[in-house]
Formats: sequence, structure tokens, C-alpha cells
Amino acid sequence: MSKKWFLSLLLAGFVSVGAACGDADESAENNNDSSELQEEQASGESEAAPVAGDGHPEMPEPDLEGIPNVVAEVNGKEILREEFEQAYVGQLTQVAMQSKMYGEEVNQDQLKEQIVDSMVGQELLIQEADRAGYNASEKDIDETLDGLLAQYGLDSKEEFMVALEEQGMDKDEVMSQLQTQVKVDKLLASESGDIEPTDKELEELYDQIKAQQEQMGGEEAEVPSFAEIKSDLVEHVKKQKTAEAAQALIEKLRAGADITIHL
Repeated sequence: MSKKWFLSLLLAGFVSVGAACGDADESAENNNDSSELQEEQASGESEAAPVAGDGHPEMPEPDLEGIPNVVAEVNGKEILREEFEQAYVGQLTQVAMQSKMYGEEVNQDQLKEQIVDSMVGQELLIQEADRAGYNASEKDIDETLDGLLAQYGLDSKEEFMVALEEQGMDKDEVMSQLQTQVKVDKLLASESGDIEPTDKELEELYDQIKAQQEQMGGEEAEVPSFAEIKSDLVEHVKKQKTAEAAQALIEKLRAGADITIHL
């Protein structure tokens, strides 16, 4: 079964936009953590990216020449070219949009290395979740699906399924991916422990976003109040802490894994 990595909420967290840009300076790299949240809150940022004549941001063409049929092997499990290309094309668009905010070009060779590294990490997490015996109940899957509906602004599960069918996925494949996501989420919840952000962490993130937005928009930039975006700040910090726990676990799993990368 061909995996579609649409449920991989971790991939973006593992790919550093600053590292993927040719000569990104330190300030751009340090602002990475807040850029995604800021984009959701500050509509003015969308004007910062260069746009083509049709109104869409100019994107580089994916360089997929020479990608082998098997990109990597993780403890005997193959990561195929098709899986890699799906993940790469999606991340290239996101990284290119963010890098253009800082006037940088995307280093596609470096991005490829980061993508395959992230996919190896994902496979290690999936294998560890299976080894640890985590399972996904129908209730767990429904809750995860409800979260995806909210994230993508869809009104119903039927609408979600139709959207995925249009991408070539059938219901069984979707359910399999949801089960995998639930099991990995449980593994990471066990690893990350208490990730409830402190007031200090929220205030520091807010100050960072505010400074960044004011820098981009000038003194007249409209900055939402702390109270208005507090819930978004909480979710952002939680995701960041979960990604950090995931990365730490992956490094631990790598030490005892048999990994071959063919890229």
C-alpha cells in the first residue's frame, strides 16, 4: 500500500527552514519557531512573499532527477521513491513560501536530505509504537479525525474522505494512516510527559511574534493582543515540545537501528 504522508504532523517540525535556505542569516533562523503561528494571525505577512501574475507565490520547480526507487531502508523497511516525492513536493512549497519572506533561495539538495532524514525518523517512531504495543481504538481515531477536520476547516468526515479520495486514497488506506497516527501520538505523549506551557513561555513567544510582525509591518502593524491569540500560543508551544520529544526519541532509536540511505 502506498503511504500518503498527509497525516504526518511532525515532518514540518523536523525540517528546518533556515537550514534549507541557501545563506539564511541567524535572525531568520531564530524566527522560525514563530513564523507558522504568525502567518495564521497576521494577514499582512501574505503580502511579503513575491507573487506571480496569477496571484500565487512563485515556487521553484521540484528537482526530482536521479531519485532512486528505494530512497532508504530502516530496519529492513523500505521507503520508496513515491513516498519521498509526495513528502518532498509538499514540503518544498511550504519551505519556499517561508524562505521567500527572507529573500532566500531554497537549497533543494539540502532539503532532500532533510526530508529523507525526517522520513527515516517517522519510520523509526512507527516501528517503536508497534513494538511498544500501542493500539488505536475507534474513539481514538474519531478524535484524531475531528482534529484534522478542524485543522483543515472541513465540515464533516464525509467531506474529508471525498477530499482524500480525490487524491487517490481509499477509505481503508485513510483508516490505516489514522491508526498509525494515533499510535505514534500515544508514543510521543508518553515520551513528552507534561507539556503544558508556562505563562513565561507563552509571553516569550508572544513578544517574539510581536517584534517580528512589527519589524515586517512597521510601527503601524496591527498586532493581536495576548488574550486574543493565547489559545493559539498554547497549541504552538505544545506542538513544539512534542516535536522536541520526538526528535530526542528518534536520536535514541537511531543508535540501535539499521539504516541505509540511498539518496
